[in-house]
Amino acid sequence: MQLLVLVGSRLRRRRLQLDMTQAALAQAAGVSPRFLVQLEKGTGNISVARLADVCAALQLPLSELFTGLGPGGPDRVALVGLRGAGKSTVGRALASARGWRFVELDREVEALAGMRLGEVFELRGDEGYRLFEARAFEALLSSDHPFVVATGGSIVTRSETWRMVRAHTRTAWLEAPPEAHLDRVRAQGDLRPMQGRPDALGELRAILAERAPLYGEADVALDTEDLGVDGTVETLTAWLDGR
Repeated sequence: MQLLVLVGSRLRRRRLQLDMTQAALAQAAGVSPRFLVQLEKGTGNISVARLADVCAALQLPLSELFTGLGPGGPDRVALVGLRGAGKSTVGRALASARGWRFVELDREVEALAGMRLGEVFELRGDEGYRLFEARAFEALLSSDHPFVVATGGSIVTRSETWRMVRAHTRTAWLEAPPEAHLDRVRAQGDLRPMQGRPDALGELRAILAERAPLYGEADVALDTEDLGVDGTVETLTAWLDGR
């Protein structure tokens, strides 16, 4: 069942990339809207023939749909997504379940720079942060121990670092509706995203829309709002185990 969740997530991501509605895709693929809803949610029985029809309508090769979903791959997982997606919570739970090390990359940046993250940006600027981030990730890769790393939300915008992440880890995009991102950050007691920003939600939607194609380059994408923490960890575990 978890494999179907991952497949459904990839199909939904591809549909959104093409700016297609579920109704339009259902018509193009010759399937019912109800079937397509079940398919994207990873529920119900799915035949290979009908799945192939949907992939054809999406111009998505079946081989590409299943790339990286089988067993194998490094024992290194990088979680990407906007702040508030659940990367730290899910990352800790996944690492604990597998007996791996959990790392927050921004904490590694702070340790490497010898200062808090805000000071890094204030004193070294965005470019300085980028350099520390790349060095921190390279240091992680020098270890032979398996790990789960929660990356900063903007890591996908730094092409060289993002290529390195994708080349050396299995990547998962944890996504959620913009409203959920803000609510979670607020629940953590951090009101900075809303201070002095009358349209914080609108800005967040714009950032998400801009970065979505880059986040979409991750091996898998999971909606943490829909799956919850336990469901997300369970699905990631099944993905890593090839189930």
